[in-house]
Amino acid sequence: MEQTLIHLLQEHGYIILFFWSILEGELGLIMAGILAHTGHMNLPAAIFVAGLGGFTGDQIYFSIGRYAKKYIHKKMHKHKRKFAIAHLLLKKYGWPIIFMQRYLYGLRTVIPMSIGLTRYPAGKFALINLFSAWTWAAITILPAYLLGEQILTLLKIAKAHWYFALPLVALFLGGLFMISKKIEKNLEQRGKQI
Repeated sequence: MEQTLIHLLQEHGYIILFFWSILEGELGLIMAGILAHTGHMNLPAAIFVAGLGGFTGDQIYFSIGRYAKKYIHKKMHKHKRKFAIAHLLLKKYGWPIIFMQRYLYGLRTVIPMSIGLTRYPAGKFALINLFSAWTWAAITILPAYLLGEQILTLLKIAKAHWYFALPLVALFLGGLFMISKKIEKNLEQRGKQI
């Protein structure tokens, strides 16, 4: 199984990276950084492709907001609060929120849809979104590229001693979840203050 995955990544790595980036999965970008470290991917090409994938994903979400308003009102009614926060953030901060939205857990897909619901210029959104996507790709791939040997060593240790790694991974993911919830709560409180 592991060899099949490695073979697929080596053969079709850029295509997989593009589609993975549409879904905005940092894990795929970290894998691309490691593959660039081992020489199986070209670093600038990986950043370029991942950025295009992230750009495409947000353009899809923006288009859903712009052209499928009835769908959003019908299917996304349970996310009303997030849409309200996204509108308030755009109103208060303007274009920088488009640039930063990739780093706002819980709002990553809502913000582009929310902006699509407004009269914000599509061309301006696309330009900011493109530079934001390439920055996001570089910020995620470069550390994995630079720390590739250490990451591979940790993966070998985790593979050999997986029973020790599971609680550590659970603690790490639990910590990330708690931090993201705290950030989301702070954003909600700031949204109410606006």
